[in-house]
Amino acid sequence: MSANDDLVGLYWTTCGPVEIHAGREWSLFDLRERCEQAERAGFRGIGLWHADLEHVLETRTLAEVKELLDAHGLRHLELEFLWDWFVDPADERRRASDAVRALLWEAAAELGAHHIKVGNIPGTPCALNVLTERYAELCADAAEHHDAPIVYEFMPPDVNVHDLETALALVEGADAPNGGLAVDTWHLGKLRLTPDDVRRIPARHIGWVELSDGRGEDMEDLVDETINHRELPGEGDFPVREYVAALRDAGYDGPWGVEVLSAQLRSLPIEQMFDRAYRTSRAAIG
Repeated sequence: MSANDDLVGLYWTTCGPVEIHAGREWSLFDLRERCEQAERAGFRGIGLWHADLEHVLETRTLAEVKELLDAHGLRHLELEFLWDWFVDPADERRRASDAVRALLWEAAAELGAHHIKVGNIPGTPCALNVLTERYAELCADAAEHHDAPIVYEFMPPDVNVHDLETALALVEGADAPNGGLAVDTWHLGKLRLTPDDVRRIPARHIGWVELSDGRGEDMEDLVDETINHRELPGEGDFPVREYVAALRDAGYDGPWGVEVLSAQLRSLPIEQMFDRAYRTSRAAIG
């Protein structure tokens, strides 16, 4: 099986019970157990959220984490998430962001990360020209420390980049060799983008793809829907298989992340969580 058929079990899909953006974000499942389950289910990679990475490093070194990943054949690693990297350097939020940046940069270098995901989950406003300039600076800084691409995840809550045209303007304006977009089928569905829209994305800008399904009609509480009510690929209303075909038509030939933020999924025993995520996602990519 080639790398463009590989599936990566991302953090929020496989972390188990956590408090997303509202408390304990690190997993109660030991990293070794997650690696074992990923390998058993068929995944060829995993993801780590920055708070979970911090927790893991309380008892393991990065070298030991690398040994675990290698021992279980997990050749793709996503590191996330960096936000507020574009605010003024004197801003307290920027200082917090810079601390996360240092952690992710060091981990990417040591672990050989596939990519680092960045964006604007809190919805911090920023003029597009400033954002573009600082994204270019972020990518340049990354290139001095590691080889992992910096992929920008555009999404509905991002007040600056919440449509495809603006996302493309950002990466084209930055023109960073190690920059690109993180394309998530959940966000595609919620932004009402069609497979034909996706097919027009230049291949050089597709840095990473994530699979997730959901309901076409928005819930009343969009935050709750986003972090608790996504569906596994093929179990919702979005044309996930068609998005996959469109992304392949556009030239994407990398691995596929599986990011399903679902309270129901997180409540399952760890074996079922990994098995269901792998089985449905394998069917989605053909």
